[in-house]
Amino acid sequence: MDSERWDAMYDSRDRVFSGNPNGVLVTETAGLPPGRALDAGCGEGADALWLARRGWQVTAADVSGVALRRAAATAPADVRDRVSWVRTDLLATPPPAGAFDLVSVHYFPLVRLPGHAALRGLLDAVAPGGTLLFATHALADLPPRSREGPAPADHYQPGDIAPLLDSTWNVLVNETRPRTTPAPAGTNHAHDAVLRARRMP
Repeated sequence: MDSERWDAMYDSRDRVFSGNPNGVLVTETAGLPPGRALDAGCGEGADALWLARRGWQVTAADVSGVALRRAAATAPADVRDRVSWVRTDLLATPPPAGAFDLVSVHYFPLVRLPGHAALRGLLDAVAPGGTLLFATHALADLPPRSREGPAPADHYQPGDIAPLLDSTWNVLVNETRPRTTPAPAGTNHAHDAVLRARRMP
């Protein structure tokens, strides 16, 4: 990913996102026992901090150093030791295999490529007994073309990922649902496409 472009986007305003955790994360992980979590594309850190407050040890990864510095600056003292802010491009450098009880991938720019290398890196990071949680904007809510970069239809949807999971996975959720929080200003993101899958112990 282009780190300079993402840094410029975060530098363009004081806050890009709401500061609240994603509704899908709250709904789908509230009942999970805390463990080790990877927040892929953590941005300004709302999801990572929500998980940390609930006892998770979080690796919060993003390509933007600006976003990570902003996220770390907002972390309350009582959870700072539960979050590691890591600047990395997860599309180019996969996370450690089998290292996380939860891999959370929310609105991450994951483009379908032959061999699915970047996706498989994230899948492999889920430990036995762990959970993959993938959420993105429903394709019907997106324009057919992007102003820059790949078209929305070139990015993974849950229906693309579920068939790639072998018999060591149990798909628990694969659906499109109305958003539980308001859409970002200037967008028509009324629905989330959600996949939650558990890797067998």
